[in-house]
Amino acid sequence: MMGRMGTEGAGFRLIAGRYRLEERIGRGGMGVVWRASDQVLGRQVAVKELLPDDALPDDDARRRRDRTFREARAVCQLRHPHIIVVHDVVEQDGRPYLVMELIDGGSLAERVARHGPVDAAEAARIGVALLSAVRTAHEAGVLHRDIKPANVLIESGTDRVVLTDFGIAQVEGATTLTETGSFVGSPEYTAPERMSGLRTGPESDLWSLGALLCTALSGESPFRRDSLGGILHAVVTDDIRPPAEAEPLLPVVLGLLERDPDRRLGAADAERMLRTYLETGRTPDAPGRSTTGAHGGGLIHRIGAGRTPKPPAPYSPTQLDLPYGTPQPPAPARTPGDAAPARSSRRAVLVAALLVAALAGAGVSAAALLLHRGGDGGGGTPGGTATTPATRTGTGGTAGSPTPTGTRPAPTPTPSADSHTAPSGYRTARDPAGFSLAVPEDFTRSPQGQRVFYLSPGQTFRLGVRVGGSQPGGPEAAMSRAAADGPSTNPGYHDGRVIRTTHDGHPAALWEFTWDGFSAAEGPRHTYDLCWEENGLLYDVWVSAPVGKVREAREYFDVAVGTFSVTGV
Repeated sequence: MMGRMGTEGAGFRLIAGRYRLEERIGRGGMGVVWRASDQVLGRQVAVKELLPDDALPDDDARRRRDRTFREARAVCQLRHPHIIVVHDVVEQDGRPYLVMELIDGGSLAERVARHGPVDAAEAARIGVALLSAVRTAHEAGVLHRDIKPANVLIESGTDRVVLTDFGIAQVEGATTLTETGSFVGSPEYTAPERMSGLRTGPESDLWSLGALLCTALSGESPFRRDSLGGILHAVVTDDIRPPAEAEPLLPVVLGLLERDPDRRLGAADAERMLRTYLETGRTPDAPGRSTTGAHGGGLIHRIGAGRTPKPPAPYSPTQLDLPYGTPQPPAPARTPGDAAPARSSRRAVLVAALLVAALAGAGVSAAALLLHRGGDGGGGTPGGTATTPATRTGTGGTAGSPTPTGTRPAPTPTPSADSHTAPSGYRTARDPAGFSLAVPEDFTRSPQGQRVFYLSPGQTFRLGVRVGGSQPGGPEAAMSRAAADGPSTNPGYHDGRVIRTTHDGHPAALWEFTWDGFSAAEGPRHTYDLCWEENGLLYDVWVSAPVGKVREAREYFDVAVGTFSVTGV
């Protein structure tokens, strides 16, 4: 077992004098999920430990904790067979814990990854359950905001569908659980109006359900792309192409993936249409709307479905969706034949604005929004190859599904590792090379010349650190030179990018890329690499992991950077 057990020993930490943590069964950016025993009622439960954000000032941290309790208690009131039951919310050592029913079974994401897409009837069954669940949540004023296959559990033996992880849910009329102005969610499943940061409503959860149905039917979201900009462009402006497998349920899928939230198919209508399909094998059109058929290799969203007929004026999201009051550029004079290019231009402006907003919200790493893209690639270090493992026999692992929680915030500065407690499942490594940082408990140290690696069992994950002298042009130039050498140091190097940023007030640069791994057995990998200059030295921290394990890699990276401290040799 990997959890950090404090003074009570592994597997015996007691929370609130009642819940004994026994085994860690999940971990994500916002928390750790434990299998636990309720000592009062004598039953097994799941306990989610919400990780603190040490970067927040004390007042903000207290307000965040208070909101967590308020919103968790609201979710506790939801009663529905397809919504995870939250039994209790408690506090231990200033940290909130959510006590939930324990579901014996994996997520929909795991099911699709292991057994392939489901057929239309099974997708309809799952859709009916989730639509019924979100209707109950919405009627209680609770928005989920992170509906995706990883947050849907399928109970073993019964095949019961359970919507879980309301960790970033929003309660109507309350400030959100996450900080105002920061983006939360999974971009491939996030509605365009939420991308803007200006509008979140029940309709946004329904868009996510439309994307989820496509993933269940075909194996991937229709908005999956190789970059954050590509995802934003796909969500906001590209023709929406549901997979061919979605054709039996096409009126529902197209209705849920209507970009105008006011014209989007409602939950009650969508549920009724899916029930009709299960009963008759045919999906009826949505009220007041029709759908068009195939075009080329995929089905194109031409006419959306809605709850009530409205005038057929074209929807331009720039008025509603531009973030933070960004002024709309004046429309150029045009003839009627120029209408389509003009709309395309406005949407291009929107995509650019959204990307800027996303990068700004992500702090030192724009990759925070790429929740389950990419994989590994041993972090590169300026002036040298950083991807080489201690040996080249490490396995890349199989492509795993994302954990059922949101990502960690982007790496944030910390003044000293000694002033922070390592998160659950981590230990503080005080390295003889003159630094300290938090690493997962089962990672082992492996020095390699000027580089120090902390490796997971089997080297599935490789966390590296290098300390060297300053270089011409600073971190950005050093990273750019390393990126230019990427094809020679990392076989199959692609999708590399270097982003200038700061870390703890120091000049910094983030390098992120994907590559093929050192062997076919290892498989494709992805890298997060942050380099910064401090006191005349260049510090470099990176994490390399299999493409299918990018969310875990991102957490390790965030924790390592966020707890890094110079200690001296």
